[in-house]
Amino acid sequence: MFQPTRLKPLFHPGKLLVAPAAIEVLRSNGVPVISVVLRHIAGDWGIVSEDDKRQNDVSIATGLRLISIYRLPDQTRVLVITEWNRAHTTIERLDDVVPGNDSRPRPANRRYPAWPKADYVQESRA
Repeated sequence: MFQPTRLKPLFHPGKLLVAPAAIEVLRSNGVPVISVVLRHIAGDWGIVSEDDKRQNDVSIATGLRLISIYRLPDQTRVLVITEWNRAHTTIERLDDVVPGNDSRPRPANRRYPAWPKADYVQESRA
């Protein structure tokens, strides 16, 4: 008999904040937001570097920020960050966060991360 794999959450993600552009690209790729969140809280860090994966593993025990990056079928990358205090988890398109990742102009004074909360859709806790 087939038994589905159960994912064991490694941490509580807090409030979920999803940028409108991230929702759009996830929908256009047929990827539910919850599937990205489940991968993240189960410790599947996606395509981050090996050093970042090790840092995330340490961060679970020490209470530091957690970062995942997932590549979608259309090659768009989404960034998932859970803050150190586990108050909230944010999902954005990587191109909207990392300067120089696309051709759009960036404000010179923008610091990483700069997320105006009014631009996000808040969902209930995962």
